[in-house]
Amino acid sequence: MATIIVIDDDPNILEILEIHLRNAGHEVLTAKDGIEGGHLILKRRPNLIITDVEMPHMDGLELVAALRADPALASIPVVMLTTRADWDERGKHLGVEGYVTKPILLDNLLNVIAKCMRRAA
Repeated sequence: MATIIVIDDDPNILEILEIHLRNAGHEVLTAKDGIEGGHLILKRRPNLIITDVEMPHMDGLELVAALRADPALASIPVVMLTTRADWDERGKHLGVEGYVTKPILLDNLLNVIAKCMRRAA
């Protein structure tokens, strides 16, 4: 399947998503904030990134902006996790492929991942 990096400052969300995404056949790596996630992205070049919007040190939007500014990383699909039910205009302009609201419905997240992987293929 895919190598996915999940970035969230909530350790419970990281653990739950790691378990479910691995059970779905994906290789999963986790990071607790955008800075740690950025280093992991540079090191592993994943097929997909799932990141929380609101995090300390570097939020999800700042992370996506940095990715899109780097030609080697700009094409990696990004799905954002948020407590907001509406899309953030900044995320749309940065080319975020989708948002999944918290609490996360795993079937919804798996569908979004599948769509992103089909578009990236």
